[in-house]
Amino acid sequence: MANSKCDTLNVSTRDVAGYLPIENYGMIGNMRTCALVSMDGSVDFMCWPDFDSPSVFCRLLDKDKGGYFSIAPPEPGSCTTKQQYLPSSAILQTRYINEDGVVNVVDFFPRPKESTVLSSKYKHNAYRETKNVLEELKKWLVRRVECIRGQMSLDVDVFPAFDYAREPHTTTILQNVRGTDSLQSKTVTFHSESLKLQLDVTIDCGGGEVDACPSLTFKKVRRVGMKGEGVVASFTLQEGQAISFVLREDIPNHVTTNVTSEILDSRQHDTQTFWFKWLSKTSYKGGWREVVMRSLMILKMLTYEPTGAIVAAPTFSIPEAIGGGRNWDYRFSWVRDSSFTIYILLRMGFKEEADAYMEFISGLVRKSTAEGNDLPIMFTIRGDTDIPEQELDHLEGYKGSRPVRIGNGAAFHKQFDIYGELMDAIYLYNKYGKPISWDTWVSVRKMLDHVLTILDQPDMSIWEVRNNKQHFVYSKVMLWVAFDRGLRLAEKRCLPCPNRSKWLGARDALYEEVMEKGYNTEMDSFIQSYENNTMLDSSILIAPLVFFITPNDPRFLNTVDRILLPPEKGGLTSAGLVYRYNTDISEDGVGGHEGAFSMCTFWLVEALTRAAVYESGYLEKAINLFENVLSFSNHLSMFSEEIARSGEQLGNTPQAFSHMALISAAFNLDRARDFARK
Repeated sequence: MANSKCDTLNVSTRDVAGYLPIENYGMIGNMRTCALVSMDGSVDFMCWPDFDSPSVFCRLLDKDKGGYFSIAPPEPGSCTTKQQYLPSSAILQTRYINEDGVVNVVDFFPRPKESTVLSSKYKHNAYRETKNVLEELKKWLVRRVECIRGQMSLDVDVFPAFDYAREPHTTTILQNVRGTDSLQSKTVTFHSESLKLQLDVTIDCGGGEVDACPSLTFKKVRRVGMKGEGVVASFTLQEGQAISFVLREDIPNHVTTNVTSEILDSRQHDTQTFWFKWLSKTSYKGGWREVVMRSLMILKMLTYEPTGAIVAAPTFSIPEAIGGGRNWDYRFSWVRDSSFTIYILLRMGFKEEADAYMEFISGLVRKSTAEGNDLPIMFTIRGDTDIPEQELDHLEGYKGSRPVRIGNGAAFHKQFDIYGELMDAIYLYNKYGKPISWDTWVSVRKMLDHVLTILDQPDMSIWEVRNNKQHFVYSKVMLWVAFDRGLRLAEKRCLPCPNRSKWLGARDALYEEVMEKGYNTEMDSFIQSYENNTMLDSSILIAPLVFFITPNDPRFLNTVDRILLPPEKGGLTSAGLVYRYNTDISEDGVGGHEGAFSMCTFWLVEALTRAAVYESGYLEKAINLFENVLSFSNHLSMFSEEIARSGEQLGNTPQAFSHMALISAAFNLDRARDFARK
C-alpha cells in the first residue's frame, strides 16, 4: 500500500507558544509503546517502556519541561519538510529539502522476524510438529539520518525528562563518535532512579574516504525547568552518508552490545517485512483501501501484544478544547470498545488479533462475575482496575491547557451501556470467529442475571459525565442489546438458559420504555436521557448499527434530520462534522467546550448508509459526508478524538474508536455502493 498522502511544511511552524498543531505528528509503535514524531523531526511524546509507563519525552504537554529528541536543520526556515510512511509499513520518514540537499530521517521501533522451531509437545510417535515464534523484540527507538542528495547540516538534541518530568537524572558522555562503526556504539547514558537509558550512535561513511566521514561531538546542556542535563551535537552529511541513533535501556548484558549500520539495516528490513506480511492478511479489497489500511495499522500499533488489550489512544491529557479542562488519560482499554474491535478485526481478516483480544476480555469478565461485582468500564493493558487519577501540576499542558491528568477517575463510574457492547462482542465473536466456551457462557448468564437487578438504575453512560447520574437513552438501548444478544446466543447454540423468560421480558420492556420515554414527540427526535428530555445526543446514531431500530424508521430518520441541523438551529452538525451534544446548554459536570467527534461523524455516515438500503437517496449523502470527514484527517490519515471548529484536531491522538468507526463506515459504505450498482 503506497501512501500517497504526504504533507509539506516549513520547519519553522511552531507557534509563539512553542507548540505544533496536534495533527502535525506521525506515530510509530512496537505493540508495547508508541512515540509521536513531529513534522519538524522531534520525538515530542513517548512513554517507556509500555503505553502506561511514565513519559520520557513529553514536550507535547510542556514545551520547557517535557523533554524531546530532535533532529533538524539549524536554520528551520531554510528547509521544507515532507512526512510519510514507507509503503505498507509503520516506518515513518521525515524528509528535509532545500536547494543544497535532501535528508531523510527514518524513525521506527524494530519488530522481530519469525523463526520456525520444533514443538516439544506430543512426542508419542515419529511425527514432528513445528511452530512459528517471534525472535527477540528489540525495545529500541531507532532514528536513522540519511543524506540522499547534496549535503546538509543538522542539529541533534536529546533531552529526556523521566517520570513525567518529575525525576532528576544524570547524563554521562562516554565518547565522541568519528569515522566508521567503532567497537562501541554506546555514546551517552541518561540515568534516573527508576530508569536508565543509553544512546547508541553509528556512522555510515557511504563507501567514501574515512577522513571524509562525519563526526559527532556531544556536549551537555541544561535547559531551564528540566530536572537533568541533555546533550546536543551538530553534524554535516554528504550524499550517501548516514548517522543512526538508537535509544534503549542501559542494562549490563545486551544481546546486541554494539549496534552497527548492518544490524540496523537488518532490523529495518525485518520491520518492513513484518508490517507487509501483517497487512497482507486483510480480506478487505473495497473502496478507500489506503485509508482503511492505515487505520488498521494504527489499531495494530495500539495493541499491547502480551495481553491483546487495545488502548483507546497512546496519549494522555491532549485537550478537547485549547485552554480547557477536558484533558483525560486514554492509555487504557475500555470495555465499550470491545464490540467494534471484534467486529473490525474479524471482518477485516485478523483472526489472531481477535482471538487475543477476546481472550483478554473473557478472562476479565469471568473474574468479575466470579466475584459478583459490577463489570469495570476499563482495564489497564494488563487487566488491572486500579487506575487512580492524579493531576500533574508542574506541567503546563498543551498550549496552556490545564490540568494535565494521568490515570482516569471514570474507572469506577457506573456506565451500564458496557454490558451491551460486551455482549455484542461475544455474539459477533461466536458468529464470525470461534464458538464461545462453556465457561464463557456461564459467565454471560451470571452477568445478565446481574443486569436484571440494575435495569431501573441511572448511570453516567458513554460520555462519562461527572455530575448527576441519569437514565441515558444510549445506556437503555445497550441494555436492550445485552439481553437481545444473550437470547440469540442461547438460541443459536442451544445453550441452557434458566432465566430465558426474564431476559425476554427485560428486553421487551426496555424497548417499550425507550420508545415511550426516550423519544420526544414534540421535537420528533430521540433525546439524551429521560431527565434531559429536550437535549439532542448523537449517540443514538448507534441504534440501527446494533439493530435496535430499522434505519428507515421515521422516528430514527426524524432524529437524523435534526442532528444534521447546525447547533445554532438545534442540531449537532457543523461543516459536515457531528458533535456529541451541545456543551453550551448541557450540564455534564465537566464544563468548557469541545470539538466535533470523529467517531460520531462516522456513525452518522454508517447510519445513512444503512438507510440507503431502503431509500437510495441517502447513499449519495453518506458518501459525501464520508469524503468530507476524511479531509479532516492529518497528512498520514490519522484521526484524533475531536475536530475543532477551526478544523484543527483536538483530544488524544490517534484515537482507536475514531479509526474503528472509520473502518466500519468504509466497509458498509463500500458494500452499499456495490449493491447499488447491481
